[in-house]
Amino acid sequence: MTDTFQAQLDSPIGVLTLVASDEGLRKILWEDQAEQAGDATVAESHPVLTAASAQLTEYFDGDRAEFDLPLDLIGTDFQKAAWLALADVPYGETRSYGEQAERIGRTGAFRAVGAANGKNPIPIVLPCHRIVGADGSLTGFAGGLEMKQRLLALEQAQQSFDI
Repeated sequence: MTDTFQAQLDSPIGVLTLVASDEGLRKILWEDQAEQAGDATVAESHPVLTAASAQLTEYFDGDRAEFDLPLDLIGTDFQKAAWLALADVPYGETRSYGEQAERIGRTGAFRAVGAANGKNPIPIVLPCHRIVGADGSLTGFAGGLEMKQRLLALEQAQQSFDI
């Protein structure tokens, strides 16, 4: 089993727990999910965790619209494809589950995409908060709909600045 490491990040949306392996970022956990870090060793100075903390801080400060981090995704091939497609949704914009399904070549698989997004281990970096219902409504989000709205509002407010 691969060693994992964790660090906490105080953010404007609460304390986030970051989990990484030497290969890359593995999880970003909301405050109420911190126990899912399991037996990951606390390692504030791990290079992946340091980079993730810095980039997330820049994001929350409005100084970063895209992330450049190594990722260590654990999931099915379909889940990984759905998660990686999230990174293609531009900062401050939204796409529907159907559009995401089309993006990965699985037209009509919007429910499966929604299920995959619900298991996205790296929210914010892989921005599942940018995926909405076909009618533009806010739908499911592991961090809760209020958190989804906060992240979208943060991006839309910062979008008027040159990032």
